[in-house]
Amino acid sequence: MAAKAKQILSKVFTLIAVISLLTVFGSGSFMAGFKLGAQSEALKPPDTGTPSPTVLPMPVATLIPTLTPKIQNTSPNTQTWGGPDLWEAVNKRRKDFGVNELASKSELCTIASIRLNELLELGKLDGHEGFSDMPERRPDLKWIYDKYNLSEFLVSGAQSASEAVSLWENTLGHKKLLNGGEYVWGCIYAQNGFGVAITAY
Repeated sequence: MAAKAKQILSKVFTLIAVISLLTVFGSGSFMAGFKLGAQSEALKPPDTGTPSPTVLPMPVATLIPTLTPKIQNTSPNTQTWGGPDLWEAVNKRRKDFGVNELASKSELCTIASIRLNELLELGKLDGHEGFSDMPERRPDLKWIYDKYNLSEFLVSGAQSASEAVSLWENTLGHKKLLNGGEYVWGCIYAQNGFGVAITAY
């Protein structure tokens, strides 16, 4: 029995030793933590009552490539003619009438370009209103109106340049574009069935 008591006492002493070691090292780390905490508290700026910002990790967006569907225009563009085609057709018809071809002037092209854009935005002819009030709306272009005797010829709905010329030829007043020998200079812009011819002498 003495051996058994000795064995029990040995286990008790081992247990006490382990508890003692844990207590000593545990309190030491507690004390070290307390001291470190005290030091870090001393390094903090004084509390001003305003909460300090918290830095949160930002999520990172990941782009996943996808195929972009191609948009197909199901209505075919039947207007395949433009300004150069109409310019050529007008000068050809002028030659047929025995009058001079129009010579291009860049300042007339400025007016033709502006007018075509106005008509395209409007979606219809404006009865030359935009042409007649342009010197008031665009004082920077008034000098062109002062320098030349200008005329404007409009067309819409033609399916080709030759059809546009035919519409002008068969409309009272517009035939002058084709047989008027007084016109020396001109410029023609056309798009989406609209045509604008500006002529001058």
